[in-house]
Amino acid sequence: MRPFLTANWRNLLMLNFAADAATLQPYLPAHTEPDTWNNTHYVSLVGFLFEDTRVKGISFPGHRTFEEVNLRFYVRYKDQGQWKRGVVFIKELVPKHLITFVANTLYRENYATHRMRHQWEYPGNNILRVTYEWETNGQPNYLSATATETALPLTPGSEAAFITEHYWGYTRLNDRTTGEYQVTHPQWDIHPVQHYDYQCNSAELYGAAFGPILQQAPLSALLAQGSAIAVMPGRKLLA
Repeated sequence: MRPFLTANWRNLLMLNFAADAATLQPYLPAHTEPDTWNNTHYVSLVGFLFEDTRVKGISFPGHRTFEEVNLRFYVRYKDQGQWKRGVVFIKELVPKHLITFVANTLYRENYATHRMRHQWEYPGNNILRVTYEWETNGQPNYLSATATETALPLTPGSEAAFITEHYWGYTRLNDRTTGEYQVTHPQWDIHPVQHYDYQCNSAELYGAAFGPILQQAPLSALLAQGSAIAVMPGRKLLA
């Protein structure tokens, strides 16, 4: 099957928060159930860079490289006796109006367009600094981290493995119908994070229910190296 979209996802900075099941329940797609690690429901605020983006093999000028920041949580779906582990996006921010239109129209995701930029620094001594910034009503928001430049293999069964190894996307279309699509990529190496910081107008971006979640201290911060990815054509899961 030919991918719908291909790209490189690079330097995925993930801040991971504990959430209560009641907050996530209204966003849970039909046919899925929450996926937890150590009995904890995770919500992740993720910033990363798209590079060499192509839709059905075609690249569009001015839309090949761009930032994304998304808020997501984790679910699973049993398909013919086998569990598929996936993510549900609360909202995805990008700097391009065309990308927002295509994603909202074709995949029924909740995209929004904001002014964004990123900065990667390599000051030496095996250090990597990564920052993603965006604006909401002229107010600054950012994710930033200082990490070891050398990336290490993922530890099986770790929190980092749980966060990064969800290869399906699920979208709530209505109370009985769910959109499903696969994202393929190799296992990502991880840059050990030494320090992180963030500022997010969470209530304005994601609603009052997520304000308290994103105002608490994160459980962890991860920086995944990233790789080439492919988003496969989607399908509907019907009742």
